[in-house]
Amino acid sequence: MQLYPAIDMKNGQCVRLKQGEFKEVTVYSDTPEQVALFWQEQGATYLHLVDLDGALAGYSVNEPVIQKIVSSVSIPVEIGGGIRSREAVVRMLQAGVARVIIGTKAVEQPSFIGELVKEFGPEKIVVGVDARDGYAAVEGWEKVSSLTALDLCLQMKAMGVRHIVYTDISRDGMLSGPNLAHTKKLTEETGMDIIASGGVSSMEDLKALSQAGIQGAIIGKALYEKKINLKEAVETFEKAAGER
Repeated sequence: MQLYPAIDMKNGQCVRLKQGEFKEVTVYSDTPEQVALFWQEQGATYLHLVDLDGALAGYSVNEPVIQKIVSSVSIPVEIGGGIRSREAVVRMLQAGVARVIIGTKAVEQPSFIGELVKEFGPEKIVVGVDARDGYAAVEGWEKVSSLTALDLCLQMKAMGVRHIVYTDISRDGMLSGPNLAHTKKLTEETGMDIIASGGVSSMEDLKALSQAGIQGAIIGKALYEKKINLKEAVETFEKAAGER
């Protein structure tokens, strides 16, 4: 199982929100690039970045910080938050980002995702499916659509998408455990690489995801609050999988 330490950026700082609420913010560092370097030193093999300001604004706001992070580390980085145009995708890929995550636009204009996958390939374009009560939410989680998370995943599969970052908003930043049942259902019913996001709070959570056949897990607050040791988690879930 691939692990993704999360670096959420707001006003150039590394922060965490609770349930996507911008008023529920905790600042962990003024230098996100140092945080990225620290996770790499702890054994991270991939980083998950979120431009929180960008998710609300609809365009990349923390681009200078993203560029600093990419140039500070030697491991691949994926980025989501406010990427809603081909130009934005190109800018991120040119900046050295390995994968671009698109959320809102996938709901509003599925064909746009199909075009991007054709142009850049399924390893570069990831879709973020953020769900509230099973329905896909958009625009920094401010609005909920009439599309279920499963329907959206299947729609994206038809467009050639392979990787989905699935977030249960109610669990994000709450350390309450991931939505295992729904994540497993999406994995089994789509056959896609579903990356679990939101609520991962312990090694037990990671073990449950791994045993359920989930391909990846994003870890945020649990790392910052020292509830999970990244080095130990990588040894247990990435290296063990590689040896099987």
